[in-house]
Amino acid sequence: MDNLCHTLLGAALGGAGLRRSTRFGSAALMVAANVPDLDVLVFATGVPPVSFRRGWTHGVVGQLVLPIAVALVFAAVNRWRPPSKEDGGPPFRLGWLLALAYAGLYSHLALDLLNNYGVRVLAPLDWRWFYGDAVFIVDPWLWLVLGVSVWLARRHRAVAARWALVAAVGYIALMTISARVARADVVDAWQRAEGAPPAALMVGPMPVTPFAREVIVDAGDHYASGTFTWWPRAVRFDRTIPKNDRTPEAERARHASSDIRSFLVWSRFPFWTIEPGPRGALVTVRDARFSGRAGFSYSVVVPSSGS
Repeated sequence: MDNLCHTLLGAALGGAGLRRSTRFGSAALMVAANVPDLDVLVFATGVPPVSFRRGWTHGVVGQLVLPIAVALVFAAVNRWRPPSKEDGGPPFRLGWLLALAYAGLYSHLALDLLNNYGVRVLAPLDWRWFYGDAVFIVDPWLWLVLGVSVWLARRHRAVAARWALVAAVGYIALMTISARVARADVVDAWQRAEGAPPAALMVGPMPVTPFAREVIVDAGDHYASGTFTWWPRAVRFDRTIPKNDRTPEAERARHASSDIRSFLVWSRFPFWTIEPGPRGALVTVRDARFSGRAGFSYSVVVPSSGS
């Protein structure tokens, strides 16, 4: 999920009562709810970011180490700026702050598991990507409900803030159930039409609307792309995306570019486009999930088949 959503969830957990456990309780929840995304610093390096993201800092090493680091930072701040008599808040309790740091970090992982970008929660023991395909990576409805919870908490209505937090959990549960039911419908529709289940598929969330889903089906040498809607309840395929993955140019591109090999580590539905040119073929690899978004493709020029 986006960092605004992570921050709002951390603040909502604090406003629902957890911030009373220790000094810096709310701050620790919000910081820990964002700390796995330290891996965005990879954008300042030459490492392909999509293959590095949501790995080390989201996996078991990050889960163990990052909350401890957050707690130690706040312990240092507490020593540097001890509370005054006028503060009136709870005292600093390292054990509680460490517990809140773990709660914040796992709230981050729970949200990341909901979308279709993927997260490697078992890294480095297992580098598999896990996908929830339930909630879009930027969801204004979650912003709204969590924002209401935070607003209520600022008005000292912790009970009402908890109910708003429960509403957010309920929305996530409904979206998760919707995703599972929609996926079953797509599998059934594909099997009736093609006589066999799909090799792989995604029935993923779409921006803003919770009542429609993007569908991508691996059909062998191409992807069938379309939508699932609840009203009417139907599956429609309206686009075919050739993979072009067995062309000589695609094979040369894999060998020629480490960036492309890294991209393929992350890619779930990769496809290739090949544009002939005077110096060779421009080969670009994209992922069907994000084919229209900048930053989700890599290109290299390789000798064309006739060269």
